[in-house]
This record gives sequence, C-alpha cells and structure tokens, in this order.
Amino acid sequence: MATDSENLRHRLDRATAHLDPPYAVVDLTAFDANAAALAHRAGGKPLRIASKSLRSRDLITRALARPGWHGVMAFTLPEAIWLVRTGVTDNVVVAYPTVDRRALAELAADPALAATITLMVDDPDQLDFCDAVCAPGRRPELRVCLDLDASWRLLGGRVHVGVRRSPVHTARAAGRLAATVTARPGFRLVGLMSYEAQIAGLGDAPPGRRVLGTAIRLAQRGSYRELLARRGAAAAAVREHAELEFVNGGGTGSVAVTSADPAVTEVTAGSGLYGPTLFDAYRRWRPTPAAFFACAVVRRPAPGLATVLGGGWIASGPAAASRQPRPWLPAGLKLIGAEGAGEVQTPLAGATAAALRPGDRVWFRHAKSGELCEHVNELHLVEGDEMVATVPTYRGEGRAFL
Repeated sequence: MATDSENLRHRLDRATAHLDPPYAVVDLTAFDANAAALAHRAGGKPLRIASKSLRSRDLITRALARPGWHGVMAFTLPEAIWLVRTGVTDNVVVAYPTVDRRALAELAADPALAATITLMVDDPDQLDFCDAVCAPGRRPELRVCLDLDASWRLLGGRVHVGVRRSPVHTARAAGRLAATVTARPGFRLVGLMSYEAQIAGLGDAPPGRRVLGTAIRLAQRGSYRELLARRGAAAAAVREHAELEFVNGGGTGSVAVTSADPAVTEVTAGSGLYGPTLFDAYRRWRPTPAAFFACAVVRRPAPGLATVLGGGWIASGPAAASRQPRPWLPAGLKLIGAEGAGEVQTPLAGATAAALRPGDRVWFRHAKSGELCEHVNELHLVEGDEMVATVPTYRGEGRAFL
C-alpha cells in the first residue's frame, strides 16, 4: 500500500508531468484546509493576511474570500497601493514604517487611497518625513497605526527575547506617541499593532532537541503573560487619545493564544497557508504542506548521490540550516552538509537517491513562505492530480517590492 508521501508525490508528478523544472506549485486542497484551520484557531476574531507570506494576488484574493479573513498586512507602501488599485482589497495596513517619497506622494494625492491604507509609525520623525513629502494642509488625513514592541525584556533590559522592532515598548511610551500623533494635523490614529515573534515565529518543538524545546516553551509562556498585561495597558493608554479601529497582534504560530488576548481585535497570519518547513517545529498546530517546488535530477556523481539543477532557494533569517529548503519527495533524501542547497546544483544523499535517474523530479519545501515566490514567475495550482490553473507571483507581474 502506498504511503501518504508516495501518494502526494504521484499526484504532484501527474499534475505537472508536462512542465519542465524548476517550478512551484500550490496544493489548493491543503491551502484551503489551512485557511479554515487558522480561522477556527482565531476563535471568531478576524484574520489579516500577511501578504509577504503569499506574494501572489490571486492567492491573497482566494484567502480573503474564505470565512474569517479580512484585510491585508502589506510589507511596503508601493505594494499596498498596488493591491488597492488592482482591487484586491480596500483595507491595508503597511506593517513597517515607510520612507518611500514617491509612494507617499501618491498616497497623499488620492483621498480614496488615503482612506484605505494605514501607515505604521513608531517615531515622530516618521511623521516629519510624511509632512516633508506633502504638508498637512495639502493632503487628506493619513491613517496611522502605532507599532508596539512585543519583545520580552528581562533584567532591566539586559536580556532581550524576540526581534528588535519598535522603540515603543511600554504603555507609557505608547501613550506619549499617541498624544503626539493626535496633536499633529494631517494624521489620524486608527490602530495599534504588536508582533510577538518569539511566540508566533519560533517553533517550540525543534526536532531532536527536547531540552531546547522545553526552554522555548517556558520562555514563551513567560513572554505571553508579560505581553498580555503590557499590551492591554498600552491599548488603554492609546485609547485615551484616539478611538482605535483595531488592535492587531500575532502571526501564524500564535493565532490561538494571541486571539485569546482580550486587547486584540484581529490577528495576522500568512505563512500557515503555504505550510513551510519552519512550522514543522510547532507543537500546538502544524499546517498541512501546501507549497512545493520541483527540481530535476541532472546527474549522479557517485553511487548513492543524485544531483538536481538549482535548489538553493534560501529563506531569510539567521544563516543556519533551518533556512535551507528541505528535499521532501521522494522521502529519504537529505542535503549534503559540505554543500547544502546550491545556487545552480544541489547534490542529495539518502536511501532513495540511488534510485533517481536524470529527468526525475525532486520536490522541495521552502523554509519560510513568500520568499519562494521570488524565484518563480508563476504558481501552478493543483487539485488532486490535476493542474487547474496557473497564476502569477509578484515577480511574474514585474513587482519586486524588496
């Protein structure tokens, strides 16, 4: 009897037999199941799509059509403008501060855009930059969201757990910045965001590292308790100065716990729709793998080795093995430590390598999500063993935002 992995390999091979690698596919059944599972985990709170995790307008649109999903968390202002102008959404928060003068000028010149796009700020200097591009009296109000740092700081700040984002860490600092924003003409404070990367983006069950997993879970519980109190206090402090439309938090790895925070009104998610390998290290919930890329075997340099053309589609983050793609199908393959995933060739070892011949496909999974789409112009959409559509990525539409 064929295993689940063998069945998946046969399905993908049959659906794409007419294509020449390298190419990327998305299994729509898995994608839709992940969307439903994330919505269920959100417990009724809306999910905002992290567009950087999908990087395809068609798949962003597909997710937005699912129950429980609304709005986009974009990664740049030019991207946000493009998504609005092309009708993908009329509700975008730009996740990071922007100093793109051309995009700010376009936003300030169009009241319809200004009404649908929210800018991220964590410093009054960013407001000054906006004013220098277009003075308050010559533009519509710009919607603003404050970025609250969600990292866990211990021992008076000497220990920092999490990513380094906003300088706004305390409720008092959030209240001060809120007062500054609301006192400035030309801006309207509408939201508060915090991304707890140490919970949402860090797997709590790293394979083969039980002690580390226990330590991560303890740290995540402590961080969550601290953030629960601080985020609630920050939201209250900001609301003394403005009526907030939303308080956003979390990511794929923390949807359930973040949505349980009474201060949070919506949760961001994106990577879980594709199900990349980093989420294999999560204990609470693991998405079904939905995105894959295929490379072709081109030679066999030694017994027990097979080499594919390409394969070095490395994810961002620390330069570690966890950021390399993983050969997934056929099962039993692994990268060679001395070479890893190469730009133009990737040798593979393992129990099934000897059976591979030139022309055979090897299916990989990417370590993260949207960065996969920076390597291909198209995503081939598969249902069962049929390819039902081909849709462009951002790159395929000539859009490279970062």
